[in-house]
Amino acid sequence: MEKLSGLSHLFMTIFLHNFSTFMVIPAITDVTMAALCPGRDECSVAIYLTGFQQAIIGLGTLVMMPLVGNLSDKYGRKALLGLPMGLAIIPLATLAYSRTRSFFYAYYVLRTLTAMVCEGSVHCLALAYVADRVPEGRRASAFGILSGIGSSAFVCGTLSTRFLSTASTFQVAASVAIVALVYMRVFLQDSIVDGNISTPILSNGKSKVDVIGNSSKNVQIFKTMPSLEDMLCLLKSSVTLSQAAVVAFFINFSEVGLHASLMYYLKARFHFNKNQFADLMVISGIAGTISQLLLMPMLAPALGEGRLLSIGLFFTCTHMFLYSIAWSFWVPYAAAMLSIFFVFSQPCMRTIVSKQVGTSEQGKAQGCISGIGSFANVVSPLVFSPLTALFLSERAPFHFPGFSIMCVGFASMIAMIQSTMMRVAPPISNERISNSNYMDA
Repeated sequence: MEKLSGLSHLFMTIFLHNFSTFMVIPAITDVTMAALCPGRDECSVAIYLTGFQQAIIGLGTLVMMPLVGNLSDKYGRKALLGLPMGLAIIPLATLAYSRTRSFFYAYYVLRTLTAMVCEGSVHCLALAYVADRVPEGRRASAFGILSGIGSSAFVCGTLSTRFLSTASTFQVAASVAIVALVYMRVFLQDSIVDGNISTPILSNGKSKVDVIGNSSKNVQIFKTMPSLEDMLCLLKSSVTLSQAAVVAFFINFSEVGLHASLMYYLKARFHFNKNQFADLMVISGIAGTISQLLLMPMLAPALGEGRLLSIGLFFTCTHMFLYSIAWSFWVPYAAAMLSIFFVFSQPCMRTIVSKQVGTSEQGKAQGCISGIGSFANVVSPLVFSPLTALFLSERAPFHFPGFSIMCVGFASMIAMIQSTMMRVAPPISNERISNSNYMDA
């Protein structure tokens, strides 16, 4: 554990950023319903708008994630982190000022545009930063700890929401997002790429080259965007990477589907409000934090990332099926406890990916997998939002309010089956990172 102390500033940055992001999640459903369908517990318009937003965001991140990952390989993780962290402040500040219908629509547009760059970028860059500084043998534990930090921020953020008013929730979230950006700029050191400190994307001094040279450099940035052929070549370079891409698609497909369905389902079926959403998320977050900080560092070396990935996906399926057949108010709380197991999936899958490429391609590989996940983010809302709206309405072909969530469970089952067929190949990287790279704080 002490060898990971060089990542402390990254962990604090991720904690603060995730804290501000997660604390608004329990409140946003009530804000959306109040703005669009005041006084109602079921609103198809809200479900469709949320699904449309998620699809557009997924389409944007499908393009942006590989680009951000590639740029971070060249210019450094810290330089790229500032962009999504700064943009994330804008929609939070909008609802911090007011939550009337007009401001909600302003938030909706701003959130859609900024999330096309922000959604997943901070996590992707953090994974690449950790891979820069941590040797291959320790990455599963390090990625697990990084996810645990995210889960602890999830717990603290949603617990804060439980005791704050809706207005105060967005005000505090915007303030913490600003603190996170300032902290990152002041304290976080950039990671080392190819044995050298990465080239800064912005320079305070004048360049030695003339205007033509600067134009050439700008053209190089656009050339950094990987083509579809580049991504396919990367995936074909390793059978394990190809299998991980399939798993990543269905993991994100099911996670986004659950997110698009669950809160509206619980509100319509059990009349959940902001406080009950927060309670449910706190239970899930505490279970996930304990698992990632304590269990994963012990289980990953003993079982291997591939086997642990399959275990996590098995409990993901169970978790979703429990939600879909919830017959009482307390079943969702019992389902949330399964977070202690299903949170293994993402860090294990990302660890497997990181071991298939060298240190100079970590951003590219993680961005590629995130881009595939973003494609799932486009498809999933288009499938599950109409399905959720249909089965929560009076027009449902048969009475099964949780039918869309059961379908989400089947999608996660496909990921589980694929993971059991995955044979984790030996790392192809010939490069190794010295301990000094991640011992430096």
